[in-house]
Amino acid sequence: MTHRLDLAELLSQLDPQAPLAQRHLWLMALLRWLRGDGGADPSVQAWLARVELLLDAAAARPEWVARWHRWWVACRADVDVAPVLADLGFAPRTAFISELGQRLRKKWLPSTPDTTDLAQLFELLFPDAGDAERLRALPPALLLRLEQLLLPHDGSDDSGVAHASPASATGCAEPNGMSVVWGQTLLDALTFCVAQVSATGFASEIRVRLSPEARQNRTFHALPLVFEGFRVAVSTHGPRSTQALHQADVLRAHLAACQAAAQTVYAHLDAHGISVGIVFRLHQLRLRVARIEALLQALQAPQAMAGAVALWAELIEVSDDSRSVRRLIASSTHLTAAKVAERSAESGEHYITRNRREYRQMLQQAAGGGVVIGFTTWGKFLLYGLALSPFWAGFAAGMNYALSFVLVQLLHFTVATKQPAVTAPAMVAKLRHIRAPGAVRRFVDEVTHLFRSQVAAIVGNLALVIPTVALIALGLQMLTEQSMLTTAQAEHVLHDLNVWGPTALFAAFTGVLLFASSIVAGWFENWFVLHRLDSALALHPRATRWLGADRAQRWAAWLRTHVSGFAANISLGLMLGLVPAIASFVGLGLEVRHVTLSAGQLTAAVAALGWSSLLTPEFGLALIGVMVVGPLNLAVSFYLAFRLALRAQAISDVHRQRIRAAIHRRIRRLPWSFVWPPAASTPSNAHHDASKEKH
Repeated sequence: MTHRLDLAELLSQLDPQAPLAQRHLWLMALLRWLRGDGGADPSVQAWLARVELLLDAAAARPEWVARWHRWWVACRADVDVAPVLADLGFAPRTAFISELGQRLRKKWLPSTPDTTDLAQLFELLFPDAGDAERLRALPPALLLRLEQLLLPHDGSDDSGVAHASPASATGCAEPNGMSVVWGQTLLDALTFCVAQVSATGFASEIRVRLSPEARQNRTFHALPLVFEGFRVAVSTHGPRSTQALHQADVLRAHLAACQAAAQTVYAHLDAHGISVGIVFRLHQLRLRVARIEALLQALQAPQAMAGAVALWAELIEVSDDSRSVRRLIASSTHLTAAKVAERSAESGEHYITRNRREYRQMLQQAAGGGVVIGFTTWGKFLLYGLALSPFWAGFAAGMNYALSFVLVQLLHFTVATKQPAVTAPAMVAKLRHIRAPGAVRRFVDEVTHLFRSQVAAIVGNLALVIPTVALIALGLQMLTEQSMLTTAQAEHVLHDLNVWGPTALFAAFTGVLLFASSIVAGWFENWFVLHRLDSALALHPRATRWLGADRAQRWAAWLRTHVSGFAANISLGLMLGLVPAIASFVGLGLEVRHVTLSAGQLTAAVAALGWSSLLTPEFGLALIGVMVVGPLNLAVSFYLAFRLALRAQAISDVHRQRIRAAIHRRIRRLPWSFVWPPAASTPSNAHHDASKEKH
């Protein structure tokens, strides 16, 4: 009874002469009532019951139906439907940044119903993606009642002038005059969509990256002519005539050829670097082709109302998708993430040891890294004496870290905590052919090799950073009769590293920074390759004139090899120094805890306080804190990189379960293989793992 009273009030408020905004507000209120907002049952069955109730009420009020028809004509005169059918959900400038800004504005700024832009009004009318399901649930009988009762039947357009249908002239009678206006609207929308597909194919950044065969076939050149043939067939013979159906198939085949030609751009991107803007344009092209197919189906549907409802339901889903920032970023940056993971995988291969010789080599490289970090620790404490402001102190510390990490790279040493962010993608690269026999076993081997490599790197770093800092402190004491740290500074170090403090949180946060540096490295290397800067350095006349042809070639090859490492080391160093300073400025109080640096700082504190401090509880708690920092640095950075790589390789949940089970079996059977490399893998073990994997 409440619904009848509410509906009667809504129906009485219908006014064809009302201002534009009031007409739109009334329609929004009616749709809210049908949807069940405001406490009513929102289920699909309740929605269908309310639609029937609306039709019953309209059928009992002939004067209201006439008023509704006038209202409908007024709305159609103010709002152009074709652009919405063609463009809803698409970026107006086919640029990723502009679309991101537009979606953010939609989230933060409200829309007004006082508009003739149906795209803007559409989001107010259908704010819920569930409206698509409700529309699709309308049965044919209910659709027929809607069509017969609420839509005009005189074949008039928005101005009320009657037109003859092309289909009726050919004997293909259409259900009602609504199809004349609706069919022309769909043709206009198709024209807009086809023009956009052609424009994308002719865009310079797409055109120059097409394969030679795609450029030679000139597929996009012929698309307007193919569509014109379809349009003429529809206008002359009707949308469901034999000629129009044939031309529609020709148009579909040509669109498929255009899409195949556009796909060849990905091969160029894969070889020469990913551009988010180009990937976004290609994604928009695929969606345009899908929209054309939806418009064709609506135009050639046996029942115009059923085709229109199916199209509107799809547009509701598109509208909901077009408001999501997360989906935009995911769809447009997927290939970039994959390429970043791939380039990280190339770098990560150098940090995975697979035999005892490589294991010993990793220990030596990590020991060298520990020596460099020992001097980095000394440099960090030297900077304290400059009494810089927080920002410049953070910048100086960041440069100290960055220069040290770059030196480690140039000397071919290693720092343990930098490895997981690049070794995780290297492992997941082994899953590229996950369905191949033995793929999971090979992946478990990589997990074992990686874990073992991390143990070697940490042991090597800590084995040398501690004596290096101790020797520096002893040398300073002998030469200057001063400790590396004051007593207050040393006590502050012990307090900061206390395991009961925020050490674990800061260590995990440092793991995030380690992962972020690998993303910066992969992105920068992709940018370097995309713009072919190595080729420019090797061949540009100015470079060859200054450096000489041979030297320019060598420098270009060297830079191409090391650019990722430079980007990772410099970005990590600056983040370790600047992020705490910036966080302190905004009141977050975040700090970094790097296991090798923390071990060096703890050694310096002990040297300043005296060896007797080794027996104090404060030292014990700080030592445990350092032992916690290392695993958290490694685990967080590895986990984030691993998740990115899994997403880039599109590994399913089923395969992830197989991987977990295989790793658990390896831990039970060969636990020591995660710490020390075996002499060799026996064929029987490999065969046993492979047979287990099948089950």
